[in-house]
Amino acid sequence: MLCVLHSASAVTHYSIPEEMEIGSVVANLAADLNLDVKTLSRRKMRLDNIANKKYFDINKETGELFILERIDREYLCISKSATTCVLKLDATIENPIRIFNIEVEILDINDNAPHFRRDTINLDISESTPVGERFSLNNAVDPDVGSNSIKTYYLSESEHFNIEIQSGRDGSKFTDLILKNPLDREKQNVHNLILTAVDGGVPARSGTASIVVRVLDTNDNAPQFHKESYTITLSENSPIGSLVVKLNATDLDEGSNAEIVYIFSLYTSEKTQQTFSLNPDNGEIRVKDMVNYEDFKIYDMEIIAKDKGANSLSGQCKLTILITDMNDNHPEISVKSFQSTIKENVEVDTIIAVVSVCDKDSGENGVVDIKINKNLPFELKESSDNYYELVVSTPLDRERVPEYDITFTVTDRGTPQLSDNETITVELLDVNDNVPRFNQTFFTIPVTENNAPGALLAALTAVDPDLHENQYLVYFIIEKEIANTSMSMLFSINPENGNLYALKTFDYEIEKEFLFHIEARDSGVPPLSSNVTVHIIIMDQNDNTPVIVSPWRAHGTVVEEKIPRNTDKGSLVAKVIAIDTDSVHNSRITYQFLQNTDATLFSLDQYNGEIRTMRMFSYRDARHQRLVVIAKDNGEPALSATVTIKLSTIETALKSYADMTEVPLEYDIFSDLNLYLVIGLGSVSFLLLITILVTIVLKCQKPKHSKAAPPSRNSVVSERNSTFADSTLVSNDAYWYSMFLAETRKGKLVVRQPVPKGSRYVVSSLPRSTGLSEPTDSAASTLQASTTTSSSSS
Repeated sequence: MLCVLHSASAVTHYSIPEEMEIGSVVANLAADLNLDVKTLSRRKMRLDNIANKKYFDINKETGELFILERIDREYLCISKSATTCVLKLDATIENPIRIFNIEVEILDINDNAPHFRRDTINLDISESTPVGERFSLNNAVDPDVGSNSIKTYYLSESEHFNIEIQSGRDGSKFTDLILKNPLDREKQNVHNLILTAVDGGVPARSGTASIVVRVLDTNDNAPQFHKESYTITLSENSPIGSLVVKLNATDLDEGSNAEIVYIFSLYTSEKTQQTFSLNPDNGEIRVKDMVNYEDFKIYDMEIIAKDKGANSLSGQCKLTILITDMNDNHPEISVKSFQSTIKENVEVDTIIAVVSVCDKDSGENGVVDIKINKNLPFELKESSDNYYELVVSTPLDRERVPEYDITFTVTDRGTPQLSDNETITVELLDVNDNVPRFNQTFFTIPVTENNAPGALLAALTAVDPDLHENQYLVYFIIEKEIANTSMSMLFSINPENGNLYALKTFDYEIEKEFLFHIEARDSGVPPLSSNVTVHIIIMDQNDNTPVIVSPWRAHGTVVEEKIPRNTDKGSLVAKVIAIDTDSVHNSRITYQFLQNTDATLFSLDQYNGEIRTMRMFSYRDARHQRLVVIAKDNGEPALSATVTIKLSTIETALKSYADMTEVPLEYDIFSDLNLYLVIGLGSVSFLLLITILVTIVLKCQKPKHSKAAPPSRNSVVSERNSTFADSTLVSNDAYWYSMFLAETRKGKLVVRQPVPKGSRYVVSSLPRSTGLSEPTDSAASTLQASTTTSSSSS
């Protein structure tokens, strides 16, 4: 075996002789292509044969190119006019995709002997034929080429004939029989000759044919053409039956010896005779079969003009028909390799497909241009002659365009232009490149207190434009502890749909808001996530009934108050104070009389709860007045509380100091005040106590002999704008109310009746507030007012 390897224009070329044994190794293709043998199977190396039969294959274990089927060069290249026989192969590997062009030239061996188309050649030659006359002989045929084709001819010994060997345009050998001595029919009318064709192979092969020459009587003028050779140009695809040329030969003889018949010589190939027809009577040559430039570009033929004389004479001429190309073949496109699905994050310049183009026409008609539709993230790059790679030109995004229809359009440069197209579809596979997104970054969710556990609060939904598992979201609460309580103990979220639920009942008076984060995470690899801030605001309900803290009374009892009968108009009789622990809107309290013994005697301020006299008491007025006051909040529906006050009027009178005893007052009515109210009331009460003590000390420093006037009715005991202007004095002793009147709007504590000497009273000062509960003992601020007068004073 002879293997010759050479490389040109990225084509690997091998030469092997025909008729090699099946399994014979041509070459180590992997080594010649610089490929790693270990990766051939993984990279799916394969061999694409352009011919119909698969003559070669690749051993993926060794990388060797071996013969799969016996190769007969004469069978394989019978229709080719070229002296070389080449098989074109494509070797393809993947990851990455590469295509190698391989040419295997099949070298001829001398496996065919020359043979003649006819075993016997009959020639009729007139005896008058001049010396040197030529007679065309049937040439021999040898399927082999090159040195193995016909090399020469030999003629058996003859006194009258010899041969002359000529070469055709394609290198073929043919011979003419030449008359070297005049013929004499009377001496010999038949000459039997042997023509031997010998090829140039080693060893040489040969074939023979018998030549029978019959000597005819004289017809001494042969037909003659105007020229010995003609050259005609003919366009391919000429209509069948169209006239190519009309040949004309003349004969100087007369009669039947001058009648001419036109025929193809034996030198004219069968293909030529199948393509063109010759009219034997008039010499017209017409198109007989389809003329295709791509099959044959030149047709050579020899025309013989033969007369009808008894001893027929002939003349011959050569005709060459040149076929001109027309743009009659559409360019072709072939997709050699193609990835129909790619990931959307594929890198730029990644090869998606490999295509090849071709056009059977020649010249400009065979030049092919290829393009793809515009505005696509792909481009074509020429990899080798007529091979193009489709590569990614810009980054891809499946969420924007999920697939692309790519149309390859090929156009030749002929006139008119011919084109063809082929469309492939590239589908993008999703990767996890999109973060889940909520429709807003901050959610404020109002929740009404006293909600039912498990109630749905809101649906917090995120979206992810990815596909499949990259799109599946899981929701969860980012843990955060408030007052040693985890958010997951207060709220829960459905991990599949983002529904947020409350796990407990909320109380506005205890918790007013919560702030935490919720995260949405997809199921991709690696997972992507985003979070959103959730602000839960507890909305107040009117669920707390107002509590009346002043005047204080035991539950279910009636408050009894005593007032002087000579009380002036507009005097403060009592003040009802109620508190509500709901929010500001629901805790706004208004006061109304639910029952009033005499509607003309008392008025009630609906906002501060002060009960004042509308006129002076008359002798007709009853000594006991019953007032029922309702304290109603501003909620929906409104809640209320009532207090019943029994007012008793008394006549003013002086009582001896001896009858007066110090009555300890209870001050445990403020047991529910908040710490800040305790501190505030304590401070106010302490300042008031200091003021009263200082006043008492100053009075006690007067001379004993001087008589102090007893406190008169309506005299001011203390005026403390900063202390009492926004406060209410509270006592659980009704007698105290008969002795003093606290005019809180004016900041005055007014004496209603003469105060016995040495009397001591304990009262409490409360700021006006709607946010306090019932006072406790610890929350009470004590004001001790001690009166000191002379023994003779009231």
